[in-house]
Amino acid sequence: MGEVRAKVMLTNAMDAQMARQKLIPPDQVRRYEADAMVDTGAVTMVIPPHVYHRLGVESGRERVAVLADGTRRGVPVTSALEIELLGRDTIDEALVMGDEVLIGQTILEKTDLLVDCVSRQLVPHPDHPDQPILKVK
Repeated sequence: MGEVRAKVMLTNAMDAQMARQKLIPPDQVRRYEADAMVDTGAVTMVIPPHVYHRLGVESGRERVAVLADGTRRGVPVTSALEIELLGRDTIDEALVMGDEVLIGQTILEKTDLLVDCVSRQLVPHPDHPDQPILKVK
């Protein structure tokens, strides 16, 4: 299939909420734009430590992650991030590890985006190209 990458905007969700409530100015909201690797074999999102620090999100928890080689290890989990891909957004947490931002299947499902293997890019679901539709059943 080849490598698929996508521009993603990550925002500290607590900062964004405080800005909406006019508790901080909008220019103080911490954001990070990345050229992220899209990995349909990964379940969740991953951000490297330098992005974690730049966003100023919290982590007081760990999850056990199974790595590509089958090893398991405890990995810090962030507090809420706002994630925007192709004009679609969601809120989720991320594992803190590695050296690049990785988009997993959970984010693709929540934003209703698919990987086009021919063009090697993300595309909106063809049945609902204007907005994400989430399955609840």
